[in-house]
Amino acid sequence: MVKWLYLPKIFRKVNWFQIKRHIPYLLAPNHWKGHGIHSPFVFDLVGNLMQEKHPYYCFVKINAWRHALLKSSHSIEVKDLGAGSSVTKRRKRRIADIAKNSSTPAKYGELMFRLVSKFKPGNILELGTSLGIGTLYLAMPDKSSKVITIEGCPKTAKIAQQTFDRMEASNVNIINGNIDDVLPETIQTLETLDFVYFDGNHKKEATLNYFHLCLEKINNNSIFVFDDIHWSKEMEEAWEDIIHHPKVTVSIDIFRMGLVFFRKENQKEHFKVRF
Repeated sequence: MVKWLYLPKIFRKVNWFQIKRHIPYLLAPNHWKGHGIHSPFVFDLVGNLMQEKHPYYCFVKINAWRHALLKSSHSIEVKDLGAGSSVTKRRKRRIADIAKNSSTPAKYGELMFRLVSKFKPGNILELGTSLGIGTLYLAMPDKSSKVITIEGCPKTAKIAQQTFDRMEASNVNIINGNIDDVLPETIQTLETLDFVYFDGNHKKEATLNYFHLCLEKINNNSIFVFDDIHWSKEMEEAWEDIIHHPKVTVSIDIFRMGLVFFRKENQKEHFKVRF
């Protein structure tokens, strides 16, 4: 038997659980480009918004900063409060590695940018800032929106603040602290939550706790986006609990992310979409 220790480094960095789930996801029937979808609301999302290729100027700016971080030679001490990295357990990590492994990929960041552009949420909350790349996709569509992002690691939060300053994202307020501690009081300062991006703790109990806390401030047009819903068995269980919640009407699984809507005018439906 080949010991895990002696496997090539590239294989040690792979999340085999995700790969195991991704293969049947690709082979299963799905609603690609809106095929088979009868809801006008969902068809517009899948058939139009998710297929849009318009290259917003902001994308160029965000990707330029992403590439700058990828070339950084500096390292920081990382304080993991959630499930941690699936790639490395070392506390001292290169900024370039964090940008590569923990930042929201451009494809999915651009999807969130388009969601914010279309639905124009006034209050946006992000759980898990990392270096702030994902936050930019939430903040830059509309500078009049209010974006609150929570990051548990002080050194990572400092880099994220530099990101916001460099990109002139003045509508972002970053809170450094454990999400478990600061989320309840943060939610109480907001009249409503229009858009929430969950990317801070890949554990079932924490994810569900955050979901239920945020439910207190939803409105009919609120949007919840969950990252890495197939990251582990725990996250898949959390996702199943979320989409079956009675307040959730429409849910869309695009494998890496899950989108949740609370529109009362829609009947309860779940969709798997190849994105």
